[in-house]
Amino acid sequence: MPFAQLVIGPPGSGKSTYCNGMHQFMSAIGRKCSIVNLDPANEATGYPCALDIRSIITLDEVMDEEGLGPNGGVMYALEELEENIEWLEEGVGRLGNDYVLFDCPGQVELFTHHQSLRRVFGRLQKIGYRVCHSVAKVGGKVSGRR
Repeated sequence: MPFAQLVIGPPGSGKSTYCNGMHQFMSAIGRKCSIVNLDPANEATGYPCALDIRSIITLDEVMDEEGLGPNGGVMYALEELEENIEWLEEGVGRLGNDYVLFDCPGQVELFTHHQSLRRVFGRLQKIGYRVCHSVAKVGGKVSGRR
């Protein structure tokens, strides 16, 4: 049974830095770990991406083609991810039993007023992932694990 951690928090709070540090730690203790970037605006992850939403849609493409701003563009990109969920399911399927970190976008409205990410993560649970979340706070302190 694979395990996953959803790394959420406001922009600039250290989500990607946390994912990079966790990847290094897991590697040091001999545990296989993969990172999935779900932020179409994250152009400099600093860690090796096992899967990257930018391979199917980028924020710049959405903003140019749909005439949306950054927040609307991220919401649109996550709706595209939800519509193309097979891409994610096939990708995580190739990761086997790696511990998977999902580096999420930082826009709070994605968690308060939008359902795409919630449905994507619900689908991961249906295919057998045990999911917990970490909330990155400004200053890099992590709390809220479930």
